[in-house]
Amino acid sequence: MIENINWYPGHMKKTRELIAENLKMVDLVVEVIDARVPVSSRNPIIDELVSGKPRIIALNKMDLADGAENRRWKERLGQEAEAALLLDSNKGGGIGELLAALVKIQDRLNAEKARKRPLRLMIVGVPNVGKSSLINRLTGKKSAKTGNKPGVTRGKQWLTLSNGMMLLDTPGILWPKFEDPQVGLKLAFCGSIKDEILDQDSLALELIRYLGREYPSLLAARYKLEEIDEDALVNMEAIAAKRGFLLPGKRIDYSRCARTVLDEFRAGTIGRITLEKAPAEEA
Repeated sequence: MIENINWYPGHMKKTRELIAENLKMVDLVVEVIDARVPVSSRNPIIDELVSGKPRIIALNKMDLADGAENRRWKERLGQEAEAALLLDSNKGGGIGELLAALVKIQDRLNAEKARKRPLRLMIVGVPNVGKSSLINRLTGKKSAKTGNKPGVTRGKQWLTLSNGMMLLDTPGILWPKFEDPQVGLKLAFCGSIKDEILDQDSLALELIRYLGREYPSLLAARYKLEEIDEDALVNMEAIAAKRGFLLPGKRIDYSRCARTVLDEFRAGTIGRITLEKAPAEEA
């Protein structure tokens, strides 16, 4: 088990201050989370900072997550926000629904005002949940830098949406210490923590362990495994053998296998996977 994963560079402290300073200037907060980890990708600092502001929760990367779990999480999170919406920012899925929700809120806020004005919103979230891709969809142009690594966006920027609304982009923000080591682990699986600070071999082994337990059929199908062993290391070595990830002397190339499994999970190649299941509704 990888323990004590933390990554809180200096610019994240500045982001926290940035959000706090500019919150009074916006009408609404759009909190972007990763649909594969709807709990772990919700930053408690953000929750504390934006408390009291109208909020839309955007479950992004819905195309990578389990469809049934997407529906359950949408219903559950919708109970604590103006709306919870499923998005695929890369392909534009759900963007129309989000824009309609924003217009509805704008109309409501302007209903009793003599002078109407465009809605002002802030987009927040942890690194690598797809905030920049979402912003580019909303503005209809490449206004924000995008990348598959955390920490691409630096500093705030005001942008104008195609419908005239004003949007404040902020960099991704983690929090100084993960109380639950599983939170850091799941964020690392999804690429929200820089790979350079992690032991990728161990990280991939933990992912294979989870997939072997929760999604054995997807793991077996992707890597053509005849069976899934209870030992994650046995499965990792079987994957390496099937893919030909071998070093001289027929030694296992664990690092190449680790990179492949992590990349293919993050790209959705293994299948649609949710690492956190929605809790059952209380009777």
